[in-house]
Amino acid sequence: MREHFRPALALLALFSLLCGVAYPLAVTGIAQLAFPAQAAGSLIEQEGKVIGSELIGQNFSQPGYFHGRPSAAGANGYDASVSSGSNLGPSSKALQDRIAASVAVLKAENPGAPVPAELVYASASGLDPDIAPATAQFQIPRIAVARGLSAMQLQALIDRHTRPRFIGLIGEPAVNVLALNRALDASAAAP
Repeated sequence: MREHFRPALALLALFSLLCGVAYPLAVTGIAQLAFPAQAAGSLIEQEGKVIGSELIGQNFSQPGYFHGRPSAAGANGYDASVSSGSNLGPSSKALQDRIAASVAVLKAENPGAPVPAELVYASASGLDPDIAPATAQFQIPRIAVARGLSAMQLQALIDRHTRPRFIGLIGEPAVNVLALNRALDASAAAP
């Protein structure tokens, strides 16, 4: 039995070091060299201060900003340390009430337009940084009033910040909400 125990422990130690230390360090090192911004979290800085990440959604609730998907991550939403959905089922009264309230607010903002599901339902992670171009377009009337901009100016801003499908085939066109709101602040006075 002892003759099998020593090689087993040696292999356990070897593979623990190899797979648990050497491989992660090598991958991290290669990532830092090849993709430094992405490996550091795709952080966005403004005047030397980190204001967000391209990869994590944020809460924009003022009327003069584009809003992302609702978030159920954490007590107040958008908490990256507890990324998750709400776990509320379709028959949940709390979920139905939240959705009904969201739909009522959105219908009042843009009467007659169909409300995008993206602005009503939270994602599984609760941290989606992107919305569909149509979801951004739905918000144009509210932002135009709040900022004093024309719908054409806002549409041009959305068009400039719409990321197409990868190689024209994979995924859907998307707009990063933080990048769009930063461009909005740069083009017009903040509300």
